[in-house]
Amino acid sequence: MIKLDEKDCIILNMLQADCRKSLTGIAKKVKLSVDSTKKRIIKMKENNIFFPKIQLRPRNFGFNNIVDIKIKAHNYSDSDIREFIDYLKGHPNVAEVMSVSGEWDFSIVVIARDGMDLGNITRAIRNKFSKIINDWSESLTTCVYKFEDYDMLKVMGHK
Repeated sequence: MIKLDEKDCIILNMLQADCRKSLTGIAKKVKLSVDSTKKRIIKMKENNIFFPKIQLRPRNFGFNNIVDIKIKAHNYSDSDIREFIDYLKGHPNVAEVMSVSGEWDFSIVVIARDGMDLGNITRAIRNKFSKIINDWSESLTTCVYKFEDYDMLKVMGHK
């Protein structure tokens, strides 16, 4: 486990708020040199604390249906599951694929332009993997209030 001090947490909070924040601005906030700040960021990236990524807003480019789908699997082999996961990972409308514990085995997020598009996407998945899909539940995301946003100072117990 990697230890994150207060300065690391402040850096991470700043990058979450604005991943394009200048090194100079971050360095001033944490009271370090630009070189020291850059080394910390590189080290955290190398240790997989984060990866730089932009967050897209599908509704703003025509995908009005963002649907969380829970799937319960049965009667499957390891190769069936690998094929299922690989198919979902390669599908352009599947934004997230996670195996989960609890009542469901998988959670996926699908983006679709409209109800017809959504029906075509989900029908294709269900038909292709009907042998292993035992149960399926969909819920339309109506509004996102918080997504992948961590107050690292609080999470790591610094404040």
